[in-house]
Amino acid sequence: MPTPPGSRGRGAQSGALSRRFNLAAREADGDWLDDAEAVDGPAPKLRTTVTEEHPRAVLTFNKSPDIPFDRSVNAYRGCEHGCIYCFARPTHTYHDLSPGLDFETKLFAKPDAAKILRRTFAKPGYAPEIMAMGTNTDPYQPIEGRYGITREILEVCLEAKHPVAITTKSARVLRDLDLLAELAKQQLVAVSISVTSLDPRLSGILEPRASSPARRIDALTRLAAAGVPTHCMISPIIPAITDHHMEAIVDEAAKAGVRAANWIMLRLPHEVAPLFREWLDTHFPDRAGKVMAFVQEMRGGRDNDPGFHSRFRPTGAWADLFRQRFALAVKRSGLPQQRLELDCSAFTPPPVNGQLRLL
Repeated sequence: MPTPPGSRGRGAQSGALSRRFNLAAREADGDWLDDAEAVDGPAPKLRTTVTEEHPRAVLTFNKSPDIPFDRSVNAYRGCEHGCIYCFARPTHTYHDLSPGLDFETKLFAKPDAAKILRRTFAKPGYAPEIMAMGTNTDPYQPIEGRYGITREILEVCLEAKHPVAITTKSARVLRDLDLLAELAKQQLVAVSISVTSLDPRLSGILEPRASSPARRIDALTRLAAAGVPTHCMISPIIPAITDHHMEAIVDEAAKAGVRAANWIMLRLPHEVAPLFREWLDTHFPDRAGKVMAFVQEMRGGRDNDPGFHSRFRPTGAWADLFRQRFALAVKRSGLPQQRLELDCSAFTPPPVNGQLRLL
């Protein structure tokens, strides 16, 4: 089957590139893995460019009925982690860029995001609700070490006492542990870390520039020890590739002290499907057809179900089996499955240019 034009980028180059990533040691947020042997040499250094943006607004509101938040902020667009399954890849096509390598290497940063957010919080009539970070791009991808935009946003949230929920797959989140611990004392933050497998070699080809699984578990442990409400997201579950890690991840999450966990089945919207199929053919040719058969069986015969609610609720015998396995793993591990509640009542509009907002 020919590669659709929309998947050019990683689609056009992922064959050779993915083989070069295969089982290679790779950089994880500035640190080299010491638990994965490099069999094909070091991971290739990708040429990454960052374009600075200066938008008028950074807070995005949504009306999706199956998402538990109505607003989000993204400090960056595109993501260096390079996760082949990332549902956000198609958003790069809005900029006439590919959802493949362009999404991983042609990044956008918003250095004024914290200042703009402060002005938003200070507007008359602004009503606080939980603000999500990490919904479309990871707030702790490697360039955060250079820009520090996420940290600046958290500083504004702490000053204004505005609740924020963070999703990441990077141990870089620990660099802001001081802020997160202070936010947690005031019931203003919850952190969710995505753990896909516990195999660093598999992670190296699935999420080539994200933190290793061990570092993510360590981050969960240290966050929980500091009093930060933590959540482990086993996402995505890829049948016949990562699903056998489910029970072990739940067990590790419970040992780390997380308060809750959940799982999400693989989603393949728009251009992600052909990219993922090519990745399967490259790395798992022996089971590529089997994997997609499982996916389609749970998605009504299609690669993806875009419907609200149903996109997060796979159906069929295999989906029921995964639900049963997860429930049993949670019961055996003693994971508390506590609802992470944040406080919106303490919000205080921040001063702008030294002036308090007139009430």
